[in-house]
Amino acid sequence: MGLTAMGPGIFIIAIMGCGEGDAPCQPVRMLEARYESQAACTAATEAALIQNTDIDYPVVAAECVAAGSKPIPPGANEVQRPGPGRADLEVSPIRS
Repeated sequence: MGLTAMGPGIFIIAIMGCGEGDAPCQPVRMLEARYESQAACTAATEAALIQNTDIDYPVVAAECVAAGSKPIPPGANEVQRPGPGRADLEVSPIRS
């Protein structure tokens, strides 16, 4: 039985690096902290972004994913990309 959007499970935060334009986002780091719920994971994403600003991408996004699954890169429409030379941090929707 798969996990539902609000169901029980273990979640981790994936840090995604996104390029400009239509370039897809790439998972660049999986954090070790584990969360018992999506709500707890989501609550930790802002702090995770602040602690992971060393990634060399114009946009850095945090995404909660079910432990053991691969992060699904946000589509070009889901993460707003900044103009050249401007870094931006984004919290993307939760995926399981």
